[in-house]
Amino acid sequence: MEENVMQEAQEVQEIQAVQETGKSQEKQVQQAVDEECFLKILSADRSMDASQYSPLVLAYIGDAVYELVIRSRIVSEANMQVNKMHKKTTQFVKAEAQANMIIAIEHVLTPQEHAIYKRGRNAKAATMAKNASMKDYRMATGFEALIGYLYLNREFSRMMELIEIGLAAVGFQE
Repeated sequence: MEENVMQEAQEVQEIQAVQETGKSQEKQVQQAVDEECFLKILSADRSMDASQYSPLVLAYIGDAVYELVIRSRIVSEANMQVNKMHKKTTQFVKAEAQANMIIAIEHVLTPQEHAIYKRGRNAKAATMAKNASMKDYRMATGFEALIGYLYLNREFSRMMELIEIGLAAVGFQE
């Protein structure tokens, strides 16, 4: 009798293990579907080549994408007060930090990427950041244009590679 109870307990454990494996696989499949849907939302079908957008349009989308990357990294660090997250975020999205990032990555840019950066840097914006020099502001605009270009071309790996190199150079620590 005791042997039957032990055997039944073992069978129950095996069934539970199979059920857990199934749940884990379902979760992985759902996560893959969610990621695919997210990428579709973020990168709507475009009929125009990203290099045909004005450099300020590239900078406009690049600014948003870059800030989302920074915010995501800061949120993933730890649960902290929103004010502290905001202060840390602004430390890396301000023009001075972006200018330092482009200096750090400029030597690894392809000729095409460098051309996009220069187009953004040389674009004549109607406004200027309140707390930045004109030089830093223009370099930051070029950096954002590059990020926007890579994003619109769905070159996410390259975009993240350049951001990682730049963040390491400006002292971003997780």
